[in-house]
Amino acid sequence: MHMEAELLPVAKAQLGEGPHWDGLWEELYWVDIEGKQLRIYHPQTGREATFDFEQMVTAVVPAEGGGWVLALQDGIYSFNGREKPKLLARIEAGQPGNRLNDAKCDSRGRLWFGSMSMEGKQDAGAFYCLETDGSVRKILDGVGISNGIAWDESRGRMYYIDSLTRGVDALNYDPKTGSVDGRTQIFRFGDDEGIPDGMTIDSEGMLWVAHYGGACVSRWNPVTGERLGKIEVAAKNVTSCAFGGKQLDELYITTVSGNMSEEEHERWPDAGGLFVARPGVQGVRANRYSGKMD
Repeated sequence: MHMEAELLPVAKAQLGEGPHWDGLWEELYWVDIEGKQLRIYHPQTGREATFDFEQMVTAVVPAEGGGWVLALQDGIYSFNGREKPKLLARIEAGQPGNRLNDAKCDSRGRLWFGSMSMEGKQDAGAFYCLETDGSVRKILDGVGISNGIAWDESRGRMYYIDSLTRGVDALNYDPKTGSVDGRTQIFRFGDDEGIPDGMTIDSEGMLWVAHYGGACVSRWNPVTGERLGKIEVAAKNVTSCAFGGKQLDELYITTVSGNMSEEEHERWPDAGGLFVARPGVQGVRANRYSGKMD
C-alpha cells in the first residue's frame, strides 16, 4: 500500500497534533500546541471551531459526561467550552522546563499521557496515568519525548513511543488494573526516516506511525516488525494520525508549519495543514475519559 494524503481546506497550524475522532458528534478534535488552540473540524461542512488558551494545549480527549479533558503545558484540566479550564492534576511542578505532550484514554477511561523537555534535555520527561479517581501514577521515567500511544487488548499489549529512541515499544498490559510491564522495542526507524511521533492502531491490529521529519505515515505489523505500507504527506514534519469518519476508514493526519527553514517552507508549502487519506482499512473507536472532572 502506497498513496498520498489529501490536504483539507482548513487553516494551517504552527504545531498540529493530537487528532481524536468523536464518533458521537462526528467531528475531529485536534490541537495547535504552539498556537495554544483547540480546533474542532466538522467534515460534513468543512468548517472549524476553535478555542484559545493562555498556555500550550498538547492533547484533547472528550469526557463521558460532556466537555473534554485537556493536557495543557503544566497539567491535566477539564474544559466545558464555556468557562476557563479547571485543573485536575498539576504535573511536574518542580520542572518548569518541561511540558506535557501526547495523551489518550484506554478502554476503562484512564488518561495516559507523557511529558518532554522544552530545553532539549534528553531524558527529563516521563509517562503517566491519570486514574478515574483522579490519582496520578508514574509509569516510566527518563523519557526523551513522550509520544504515540495505542492498545491492543486482544493481545494484552500497549504500544508506546519515546521519540528519541527512534523506535516503537510494546508493553504487557492488563486493562482491568492498568498495569504494564515487559517493555520491549519492536521496530525502529532508520536514520533517514525522521523520528516516530504520534501513532494509532487499525481494526487488524496494525500500527500507523507518523514520521516527524519523514513526510509520511507508515503502517507496521507489531508482531513481526514488518513495514506494510506508507502514506506520503506534503509536509516535512508529520506529527500524528487518527482514524475517523462514519466508517472509521479515513485517516486524519496532523503536521507542523514551524521549525523549518525558508528553503523548507518553499519545498513544503502545505506544512501545518490537516490531511486525510483513505487507506482501505478501518480504525478502532477512540476512548473517552470517564474519570473525575472536578
